[in-house]
Amino acid sequence: MMDLICIGMALVDSIIRGFDPQPVSASGYRAVSGSLNVGGEAVNEAMAAAKLGLKTGILCSLGQDAAGDMVIGALDRCGVDTARVLRSGMTPVTTMFVREDGTRKSITNEAHRFNFHPEKTSELFTDARALILGSLFRAPFDDPAIIHSVLKAAETAGQLVFADTKLPNFRFLSLSDLKESLPLVHFITPNEDEAKYFTGEDDPEKMADVFLDYGVRNVIIKLGANGCLLKSTKETLRLPGYPVNAVDATGAGDNFLAGFVSEILRGSPLHDALRFANACGAICATAIGAGTALRSRSQVLDWLEKESFS
Repeated sequence: MMDLICIGMALVDSIIRGFDPQPVSASGYRAVSGSLNVGGEAVNEAMAAAKLGLKTGILCSLGQDAAGDMVIGALDRCGVDTARVLRSGMTPVTTMFVREDGTRKSITNEAHRFNFHPEKTSELFTDARALILGSLFRAPFDDPAIIHSVLKAAETAGQLVFADTKLPNFRFLSLSDLKESLPLVHFITPNEDEAKYFTGEDDPEKMADVFLDYGVRNVIIKLGANGCLLKSTKETLRLPGYPVNAVDATGAGDNFLAGFVSEILRGSPLHDALRFANACGAICATAIGAGTALRSRSQVLDWLEKESFS
């Protein structure tokens, strides 16, 4: 049995850092750097989880193209089981403009709308202790019927379910559209902007309350440099973030979730798992690309030990 299966979008990020909007010619612009990095929530989470020592597989769709080969190569190098990867169509490529403080804006295209059907192949994701949906509100999880079918299969298999979220880009759903599915989610992990969008609230605790009212078991609001908030019907935990020189926040939330899942599956208390997750997100933000800075669980533990004495 696998420890973890990640289902969701796989793509290549074209990351442009330090873009200067002032043209240097009629059609020419400058930037500090440009790079190609594999991405997509499912890919980022699977790679990070495998580096942290989990036996990890991924169910995603990639094109029969060079971009798809690039993603497969990166997954293989991290030790992710790619036997479940479907190859057809076109691999999505996202253009990302990263500011000097690490925040970014992204441009998607029609390839991101491709919606493969994980609900038709439940045997490909139910042979694991835990399941990550990366991410709700983006293909393939922008269809309430697909979401519900996958979560029911996970419930039948006794899997622990983690659902990351993203702001919708092509098909727009609300929490009420998923009211039958949300009670099947053990942990949901929106960032602050996503939580505000879906709940209409400004305060993180009130944001969490809305998700809890829809039946989610545990809500984790990722607060970037300010850490995170976890709330359930039984407890509330708030942990500060770690100060780092943020270069690129791409994938920091995905590394956070992989770190949290890694420690939960090891039996760690929630507080310790959140502390470890915060460290994974902070480490990720210190380099360009979602899969660059994080290398291993021992690296994170050493980093945390140094932080405790700083």
